[in-house]
Amino acid sequence: MTKILVIHGAGMNMRGKAQTEIYGTMTLPEYDAKIRGYAAELGVEVDIFHSNIEGEVINRLIAAHDKGVDGAIINPDGYTRGYPALVSVIGKVGFPTIEVHISNPARRGTVSEVAPHCLGTITGFGIQGYALALRGLKDRAGQSS
Repeated sequence: MTKILVIHGAGMNMRGKAQTEIYGTMTLPEYDAKIRGYAAELGVEVDIFHSNIEGEVINRLIAAHDKGVDGAIINPDGYTRGYPALVSVIGKVGFPTIEVHISNPARRGTVSEVAPHCLGTITGFGIQGYALALRGLKDRAGQSS
């Protein structure tokens, strides 16, 4: 079974509580439930992790590498810019990572420093972006088997 790590970056725990005009009213636990539902439909195993602490995210990525996961999805949120250690680890792990954003940060002038180290990015499709990323990583893992 394809195994995928899903990382919610700094500030994601504020979803549904702040900036609802941009991100909507869905809370992080509701995101997780949707992501688990998408994963079940695809027959994909997900490990979902959130932290507001960069080092914890880095450690989780390295642990996922050591366990041989097939891919990762990251919504970096507060880690989108100014976190070179996180970006470095994303580039070093032995699996592809897809960056997902509920909204389109480029519309607000934000340029991701994470994106160049990822296989790809999905922005602006709301929670469906996670479904797209899961499908893409599952298909990629299937091709390398």
